[in-house]
Formats: sequence, structure tokens, C-alpha cells
Amino acid sequence: MSTATLASSSLQQRISDAEWQARVRLAQAYHLAAKLRWTDHIYTHFSLRVPGDAPHFLINAYGQTFDEIQPETLVKIDIDGNIIDDPTGLGINPAGFVIHSAIHRARPDAHAVMHTHTAAGIGVSAQKKGLLMTSQHSTRFHNRLAYHDYEGIALDLDEQQRIVADLGALNALILRNHGLLTAGGSIEEAFYNLYYLERACQAQLAAQSGGAELIILPDAVAEKAAQAFDNSIRTRKYQLHWDAYIRQLNRNAL
Repeated sequence: MSTATLASSSLQQRISDAEWQARVRLAQAYHLAAKLRWTDHIYTHFSLRVPGDAPHFLINAYGQTFDEIQPETLVKIDIDGNIIDDPTGLGINPAGFVIHSAIHRARPDAHAVMHTHTAAGIGVSAQKKGLLMTSQHSTRFHNRLAYHDYEGIALDLDEQQRIVADLGALNALILRNHGLLTAGGSIEEAFYNLYYLERACQAQLAAQSGGAELIILPDAVAEKAAQAFDNSIRTRKYQLHWDAYIRQLNRNAL
């Protein structure tokens, strides 16, 4: 039996089945992000609330690449940043704690939070007008996208209140000159939101690169499409999206 298998078996014996399943899904999200090239090496972070009464959440160990992360290597911390369980001994990215704990504390409905520094996300975050209604993917966020101005590397706890205030009740945020952030009631929903936001940013930069005049969708059309996306969220269509990606992930692992 390998060392990794022993560590996995030992952890499973110490935690609830619900927490183990949460760890599995969060590790899968990291692996999918690696597959989709959403990573910035070791510098971004996804988090997922641990099922149960205690306000704990899981986040990546600081120093592991996304494709290295396993259910048993995720770090469990409380809402104040105290480490509850760190099998790696690596600790966590302080900026990850500042951003994620702020949202988990203020938004009990936001069970999952995902933050990236992709080239497309950073590119759009640096544009004064932000995300434009130039694609079907962008309409997912018509009047459903928040912005937070850059204040430097997110290490100051007093920035938390401004992140939370800017996000409000929404599930998508562009951190200006920085990157993207999405939230959801599950890792599947947060992943779905991030997929569409990332694709919308990619499409915008591609359209702008041609130099031709862009077609900006009318508000009424964009809102009609946005409401269709809202219905997909209500009916949990994001689960189909997630399940299909997990099947791909499993086939590639064979």
C-alpha cells in the first residue's frame, strides 16, 4: 500500500463521510482547473465549506500545484484563519484566507468560492468597462457581476469588508487588475459560474484582438439570455456540466 493510500485511509477514519466527499469534489475542481489551464502555478485558491455546524472550510496547501492536490492534502481552517488540520505542513496562502474567509463568513449560502488569475480574466479585469455584452457567455452575467477595485495584494483584513460589500448577494466578481472570483451553493455551481466567466473573458479578448467594431448586445436581449441562465441554475443544470467534466477527468486518468 502506498504512502498516499495510507494517508487517505487514515484521514477517512477520522472525519465524516460528508467531509470526505467534500474533499473529493474540491480536489476534482483543482484537477479540472489544471486541465483547463486556469492556474497561476501555486498562487490561486478554491475553497469549500465543510459540511456540519462548525464554520470550517477547506483550501489548498500553499506550495502545491493544482494537479498535485488530493482530498487528503487539503487544509481545513476555521473562519478566523486558525488551521484545524494541515496534513502537508505547508500552511495556506494568507491572501487566500483574506478573500475566502470574508465571503464564507458574510455569505452562508456561498459554500464554494473559486478565484483565478488567468490571462483572459486579468486582461478583462484591467479594462475600464470590464466585461462587455459581446457573447452569449457574457450574458450569463448581465447585471449579475460585481467589481472590486485593486488595493494591493490581499493581505489586509480591513479589505474584507469592501470585498463583501462589492460582491453583495451576487456570485461573480471581477477583481480589477487582478482576476476573477465566483461563488455558489456548491462546488459544482461555483465551477459552472467560473467556466462561463472565464469563457466570456476569452471571447471578449479574442473579439477585441481583431480590431473590428464590436456588436454590444442590447440590454433587453442580454437580460433575456441571463434569465435563461438563471433558470439553468435553479434547475441545477450545472450538475450535468460538472458530471461530464468528471467523466472526462476519469477517462484521462485511466
